[in-house]
Amino acid sequence: MEYQKFVATIIDLKNKDLEFREILIAAKKLGEGYNAEMEVLHNQNAAVLNEIIDKIGYPTIDKVGKEASEAAWLVIQHAISKPEFMKKCLKLLVKAVNENKASEINLAYLTDRIAVFEDKPQLYGTQFDWDENGLLSPNTFDDFESVNQRRKRIGLNSLEEQTENIRTRAQNENQFPPEDLEIRKFEIYEWKKRVGWII
Repeated sequence: MEYQKFVATIIDLKNKDLEFREILIAAKKLGEGYNAEMEVLHNQNAAVLNEIIDKIGYPTIDKVGKEASEAAWLVIQHAISKPEFMKKCLKLLVKAVNENKASEINLAYLTDRIAVFEDKPQLYGTQFDWDENGLLSPNTFDDFESVNQRRKRIGLNSLEEQTENIRTRAQNENQFPPEDLEIRKFEIYEWKKRVGWII
């Protein structure tokens, strides 16, 4: 199959995502929950990518090149309102990583993201949210030492360094903690039910 014809489409999906994110950053709205327009865009991108995956399988580096493979991963990572799509892609990404055709770091991030949405401890500490002190902190993880060992094994920095980087980035992107953390938690719970993370 001619995979190259899908490359531009996949990269375009990523670009649309990041361009809209920049608009939200400029408007100081990135941290205000899950923006409705962004959710629509993420769902549209997921639908297009899902069609491509049904035709060519996971967009591995050997099929579409590094840039498009990374772009596909970002679209999957942001398709948070599509649990079945994300889980389907996780299985395909596990296989691709086992065949040395995709990034182990990307697999770590997707594994953690799905774990967080399923209220399970993350393995690599890649996912963060606001805590009761108004700071971005890692979502629940299994064991601090084990997390850092796993991170080191796949080439990630320590969880301490990642935490510092995430907090600095949020500050630079005009992200602020929610005014009411309990309301935010309730909204996340209701959203998880609505999209199917919680049955």
